[in-house]
Amino acid sequence: MDSMPEAAAVVPGTVLIPVRFVWKHGGNSVYLFGSFTQQWSQLVPMLPVEGCDNVFQTVFGLMPGYHQYKFYVDGQWRYDESQPYVTGENGVVNTLLLATDYMDVDNEAFRRMARVTDGPLPEVVPSVSEADLQASRQRISVFLSTHTVYELLPESGKVFALDVDLPVKQAFHMLHEQGIPMAPLCDFSRGQFVGVLSALDFILILRELGSHASNLTEEELETHTISAWKEGKAYLNRQNDVHGRAFPRRLIHAGPYDNLKDVALKILQNEVATVPIIHSSSEDGSFPQLLHLASLSGILKCICRYFRHNASSLPILQLPICTIPVGTWAPKIGESNRRPLATLRPSASLSSALNLLVQAQVSSIPIVDDNDSLLDIYCRSDITALAKDRAYTHINLDEMTIHQALQLGQDSYSPYELRSQRCQMCLRSDSVHKVMERLANPGVRRLVIVEAGSKQVEGIVSLGDIFKFLLG
Repeated sequence: MDSMPEAAAVVPGTVLIPVRFVWKHGGNSVYLFGSFTQQWSQLVPMLPVEGCDNVFQTVFGLMPGYHQYKFYVDGQWRYDESQPYVTGENGVVNTLLLATDYMDVDNEAFRRMARVTDGPLPEVVPSVSEADLQASRQRISVFLSTHTVYELLPESGKVFALDVDLPVKQAFHMLHEQGIPMAPLCDFSRGQFVGVLSALDFILILRELGSHASNLTEEELETHTISAWKEGKAYLNRQNDVHGRAFPRRLIHAGPYDNLKDVALKILQNEVATVPIIHSSSEDGSFPQLLHLASLSGILKCICRYFRHNASSLPILQLPICTIPVGTWAPKIGESNRRPLATLRPSASLSSALNLLVQAQVSSIPIVDDNDSLLDIYCRSDITALAKDRAYTHINLDEMTIHQALQLGQDSYSPYELRSQRCQMCLRSDSVHKVMERLANPGVRRLVIVEAGSKQVEGIVSLGDIFKFLLG
């Protein structure tokens, strides 16, 4: 816990209650000022919360009783409108009442236990009616149904595709070099796009190489083609026809004239990250053109752009993210019916991380310390880093730790430095609109919900979670 400035004139033996004060409204320099800071004579600096934009915090030890305080932000006196406040001789100030009942407790134990997380008093949780919820969903549904994939197409750019006859090893080296987690597959002999090669394929291959019963050796990766791997994968998954012959999973794709709602539903229902946008000018579909890779991120960006100046028409956008049934949350004491939030320590083996990604059917796992504070995040796409210097040829999945695996692709960073692109975070009090804006940024597929200050992981919300909620 943060060190606590002591209140003035503390009576020896008095239990001080550690209170976390949080300013969530931005600024460059923020100070706390109150009846407990040398009787309105001392400014206490507040520190920015790492990874959480516009949030400052400090912890102060207070005696039970009534207190007043305000904030000094960039040379201006401010108060927090979301907390109780009154007007007095010091202007408009926030108020705080701590229980005065005598408690016979161990002082050190109480210091560790007592905590106010996002403010000195519980906030009134806003809500919307069922009618407003359905109205918001209807407006979003109408927008998506009346806008086409053409709105997702960039003015310029390139789309990367792989030949199904490429060796698996070469394909994953190319994914690593291009810095992409997946690519459409094209059978150039037939002139058709036939599938997608993703980071999950590489995970399954590495797990197979690491098993004692493996039929696929590292040497075979030199000549084993993507099409051969896909056929073998289909056979293992028993995707066979009536004659026992393996057949590939049908390619999930869309055309430029499809509406955005249909594309979003395709992504959700088929549990894929992207959908290739393919267009052919011929009636038989020959000579197809790969125009773009549609994702939920791009569709969400369209929603945010359209409703940015008309947010009042969507009441659900103003709700705190913690008030709607979305995402995966760490269970509270006594709860047993929630889906568990998967986390791992940096010392866990890479094998355990890969197994968890596959078995729990998640795309990422928060990496936390012994206090459950966020250190990093391990994603499916991180597996392509093992292609660097052919690292996968000389590692043991059970012996390599997650920390070591992450360092392979992060040589220029300190081990536990939170990189903005990798560890995108939000607070449970952030609005749905703010969460959507962050998820709409390129490359961001999920936000880790953390507690202000401690960065303890409270949950995780993904693009898929948001769309499942918005589309009902």
